[in-house]
Amino acid sequence: MSSLNLAIVGNCNIAALIDSQARVSWMCLPRFDGDPVFCSLLDDGIAVGADGKGYYDVELFGFAWSEQSYRRNSAVLVTTLCDESGGAIEVTDFAPRFKQFGRVFRPMTLVRQIRPVAGKPRIRIRLRPTYAHGAQRPERTRGSNHIRYVMPDHTLRLTTDAPVSYIMDEVPFVLESPIALVLGPDESLTQPPDHAANEFLDQTDRYWREWCRYLSLPFEWQDAVMRAAITLKLSSFEESGAIIAAHTTSIPEAPGSDRNWDYRYCWLRDSYFVVHALNRLGVTRTMEGYLGYITNLVAGAEGGYLQPVYGITQESKIVERTVDSLAGYRGMAPVRVGNQAHSQVQNDGYGSVILACTQAFFDQRLARRGDVSLFERLESLGDQAVRRWDQPDAGLWELRTRARVHTYSSLMCWAGCDRLAKIARQLRLPERETYWRSNADTIHAGILKQAWNAKLKSFVESFGGEHLDASLLQMADMGFLPASDPRFLSTLSKIEERLRRGPYLFRYEAPDDFGTPETSFNVCTFWYIDALVAVGRRDEARELFENMLRVRNPHGLLSEDLDPATGELWGNFPQTYSMVGLINSAMRLSKSWEEAF
Repeated sequence: MSSLNLAIVGNCNIAALIDSQARVSWMCLPRFDGDPVFCSLLDDGIAVGADGKGYYDVELFGFAWSEQSYRRNSAVLVTTLCDESGGAIEVTDFAPRFKQFGRVFRPMTLVRQIRPVAGKPRIRIRLRPTYAHGAQRPERTRGSNHIRYVMPDHTLRLTTDAPVSYIMDEVPFVLESPIALVLGPDESLTQPPDHAANEFLDQTDRYWREWCRYLSLPFEWQDAVMRAAITLKLSSFEESGAIIAAHTTSIPEAPGSDRNWDYRYCWLRDSYFVVHALNRLGVTRTMEGYLGYITNLVAGAEGGYLQPVYGITQESKIVERTVDSLAGYRGMAPVRVGNQAHSQVQNDGYGSVILACTQAFFDQRLARRGDVSLFERLESLGDQAVRRWDQPDAGLWELRTRARVHTYSSLMCWAGCDRLAKIARQLRLPERETYWRSNADTIHAGILKQAWNAKLKSFVESFGGEHLDASLLQMADMGFLPASDPRFLSTLSKIEERLRRGPYLFRYEAPDDFGTPETSFNVCTFWYIDALVAVGRRDEARELFENMLRVRNPHGLLSEDLDPATGELWGNFPQTYSMVGLINSAMRLSKSWEEAF
């Protein structure tokens, strides 16, 4: 049965999800949002019978148990499979990524190395790619040391020093010496497979260790923060600078809930949080890449209007449809491709983009700093924020059947204007500073008046509303109110009363288009932890944070949601929002280096 006890390997071009027995169960090509050539995560053999399809595994006969971990400070995964007779093999998986010829080499390639560790292990390699979302299997042709998998849009080539016939026909064989399998574009390797695999491994492992070396880590929880940071980096599509929300589609938010969405796209909101978290760790190149992506979106935005979500190469139409060829995660259809949110009005995006760009105007380290030209482009987004801060929208939770004036959207409109005023001051543009400060003050006063519910003694999720949502906790973090403000403290108390379930926080309380939420939303729990830190309740916050570390999967990864009764992860995976929350909370809670010594 499928589960989210998965590891991720990737190179900022492609990514693969691999289970505890070294089965590749999810990988899209030629990029994150492409057709899944390995898709058993959303099928598991349910729809196609016992023979299965859409995966890539190394079957060890007499399998008894396995161990799996990443190499230290790396995105290289190592799985040890052991059999009942004391035999064992080691499978090493990675996607090459390293600097070459003055740029980063990140081919559409997955490398596997398999070596015997003990005994006389007998294995079978099963490589079963698909296309058309699992509906079709490619034609195969073979060469002396390769197999070609021919699909309508591209051709995959497996180059190997293993017996090609054994792989073609899935013949069991005793593994007596190491073998290499390089799966990628239909291009010939310029050196023997084992030499290429070893060279790629050495340079990729070195790249990630060097990347981690320059992270500005907290004193505590360094392994957890590094794994979260690597995962965020792997969610950046480097070719364009876009950052995806998650690598999967249609993992339900709760069992049988129909809350199955495709998250392989770039949400402006989520991307801001990723950029902000990586900036705190000293990773500025992701922000610089994202600035290029945003600059292109803004340049093409008529009148400054932005959608909430775009494709990873700026596609504006990512039409949502269902796919019948896959049974769904644990048989829980529907499987969706595309996302209807691209057509929604969500007014928080303007502030999200401005906030994501703000550091570029203040950070002296950047090669390409923010200037007047970028500021003027951002002003068009500020104009939209001024027009839209008190207008109905679908909100950050993307409600599909009703619109309200959502407090979080208004808060982000305020934040956009506030940051534009600060940027104008940095650029010594006093007239523009005055203009944006005046607009920020107007929005601030409007939120205080219209989002406050005197009867509840709390801010509420929409103007004139009666319900709460977890995004209200962002008021202090965004600088809208100090955490010591009695109104924020009262709102925090009311959120605890209505949204907390044990050590977890739900995102909202009111039924939505699909009924009442059944699972907690992981980033909301981290927002709650951050709020507790801000109001001085550090011991409680540490206890809740340690619990969130315990519910991560064995590789330190989180999905979007969590069942508060069982602790099981649900929702798309790995979820950047959740990994951002972990980083931010760790940075706030950790002892300083000075305190530690």
